[in-house]
Amino acid sequence: MQYFTEHKWTQFVALLVVFFGLVMAIDPATGGNLWRLQETRFWLLPDVVNDGLKFLINDFWVVETYDAELDITEQSTMMKEFTRDVSGVVLFSINLIRELLLGGVKTVVAFTSWDFISENEWARIPALPWPAVAAGAFLTGQYLGGRNLSLLAGISTIYIAVFGQWTPAMQTLSFVLVAVPLSVFLGLTLGIIAFRSKTFESILAPLLNVAQTMPHFSYLIPVVVFFGIGDHAGAISTVIFATPPMIRLTILGLKKVSPEVVEAGMMSGCNSRQLMFKVLIPTARHDILIGVNQVIMQCLAMAVIASFIGAKGLGYDLLVSLNMLKIGQALELGISIVLIAVVLDRLSLAWAKKQVDYFADVPFHLRHKYSLAFVGILIFTSVAAYVASVAFPDKANYFYFIHESQGLTTEKFWDSIVDWIITNTYDSVQSFNAFMIISILMPMKEAYLAMPVAATLLLVAGTGYIVGGLRSAMVVTGFIAFIALTPWWDRALITAYMATFAVIISVTIGCSVGILCSRSPKATKFILLVCDTFQTFPSFVYLIPVIMLFGVSDLSVLIAVIVYATIPATRYTVEGLSNVPKSLQEAGSMSGVNRTQRLLKIELPLAFPHIMLGINQTVIFSLFMIIIGAFIGTDDLGQLIMQSLSEANGMGQGIVLGLCVAFIGLAVDHLIHTWAEQRKKVLGLA
Repeated sequence: MQYFTEHKWTQFVALLVVFFGLVMAIDPATGGNLWRLQETRFWLLPDVVNDGLKFLINDFWVVETYDAELDITEQSTMMKEFTRDVSGVVLFSINLIRELLLGGVKTVVAFTSWDFISENEWARIPALPWPAVAAGAFLTGQYLGGRNLSLLAGISTIYIAVFGQWTPAMQTLSFVLVAVPLSVFLGLTLGIIAFRSKTFESILAPLLNVAQTMPHFSYLIPVVVFFGIGDHAGAISTVIFATPPMIRLTILGLKKVSPEVVEAGMMSGCNSRQLMFKVLIPTARHDILIGVNQVIMQCLAMAVIASFIGAKGLGYDLLVSLNMLKIGQALELGISIVLIAVVLDRLSLAWAKKQVDYFADVPFHLRHKYSLAFVGILIFTSVAAYVASVAFPDKANYFYFIHESQGLTTEKFWDSIVDWIITNTYDSVQSFNAFMIISILMPMKEAYLAMPVAATLLLVAGTGYIVGGLRSAMVVTGFIAFIALTPWWDRALITAYMATFAVIISVTIGCSVGILCSRSPKATKFILLVCDTFQTFPSFVYLIPVIMLFGVSDLSVLIAVIVYATIPATRYTVEGLSNVPKSLQEAGSMSGVNRTQRLLKIELPLAFPHIMLGINQTVIFSLFMIIIGAFIGTDDLGQLIMQSLSEANGMGQGIVLGLCVAFIGLAVDHLIHTWAEQRKKVLGLA
């Protein structure tokens, strides 16, 4: 008995025996609530949420408003007025930036009228010449990171312009340039408040956990109801999605400031405001700017998804191309999105790492040489573009932008490759597809669907108790019990089966590649570069090649999920093994162990907590991608979330479905985090 209580693996084996015994014993036909919880009032939760939000929008705090255009007074609610004002400000900001990049009249109309525009042809904002933007990209890259970054930024900008993707790219960029500052401001503000108030931080922490595990589509549903559809709605949903990592990194950065720095600031006579903005924030600059980098990546990840509710740009065009199965066109658009993501990622990381010399005494023209060079190029290209438009009024002005129909294209090339692949690999691909679906995926799916509620809750509770005691058992059981009380238990099991398959494969590949690459410094540097690059790809991009090869099926989604979710497993394995102290490795070698023994007995055990955090991220990445995969056809929770977008009363259902997905991720996150912390204490790393 003592052996059983001291060894958790024996407890887990016993738990599995009981679990499988219940699975065999509970009959679907006669099991009742042991098989599936029957309909209760809890099933009305989506309707309650829906009615509550409708009341908030239509009936709460009714006020009278005056419409100057119609000269009438009408009744509205404070929520409608608030959302209308927010939508107006956000949409005006997007249009302003978009017209500064592409030209237009909407911003001028906002201050005048359409009649004024029709009477004065000069009253429009001219487009920013794309050569000036490309030059700005070259100069910014040179300033922040040197020649390589300069070439990456500049050549990527030229590629987007020459291939006729300039207009949708600038639409996407205008969307990002509004969402990012809003997210950074909100994240920084809430992070500072949470740093100052432990009570506020404790309230904010669970909300951030839920927000960061909610699927992307779940953010769209309430935004559509409150703010409508369009670019402003996409930007608002993006801000909601992108703010949590900024909050977390702000809190982390401020907490990392050493007490000595704080004391020095206080001894210098700083009050609380000066201490925050003159000492703490500048000292935490690196972590805060990493937060800005994460916000940019989150905004670009939402660029495609926000197109579901009317956001214009590359994401919308990509969505249309995928709907029409124009793979070549989708690949070109995907490449443009990836280039924007990679460039912004590298520029923001270089900004975070760049050291600021506060004591440099440099003349003005040298301190601002890059800015002055850009202003000179901007003036020259603007004059050239204006002269060209006057000299050739009936011709397309390539200084402003190159239209898609006039730009270079590789669409036919990619389409021919797709046709060749389909023609020459159809039989083998279809055989593999059929084998995987019939022999592996379908049996696994049926096995998950055969899991009774009672047995599953027992397994979850027992695992929680074995890993973290009674508290963990109650937490994870509460998460899964919430799902069991909804009418979507079977859909949740399908989501769990897909996530389990994807995580097993991703962890196997990621950990194996990570272990192999950690043996060599060059291989380590290379694989981390690959992970950085792949992690900047917006998730929708991963669907393009799998649709091309495997069509629409669970296997297509799972392959995209595996590619996407392998990244964190690989990265954390490499970083965990690289961070094992050299002294311990040398001590092991001096003890006579060979390289394999050192890996198994010293390096992997010490890196295990770090690797487990990578597995945790792999689970979250898998859930996100599975929900996105509903776009190409699955029957999991993601499909229901997407359907909620088009249903008149789908707001409550979409939110509750999003919580179901979030709770699966939070349950796994809690177990892995608890286990990793215990291992750190055992190894003396905590």
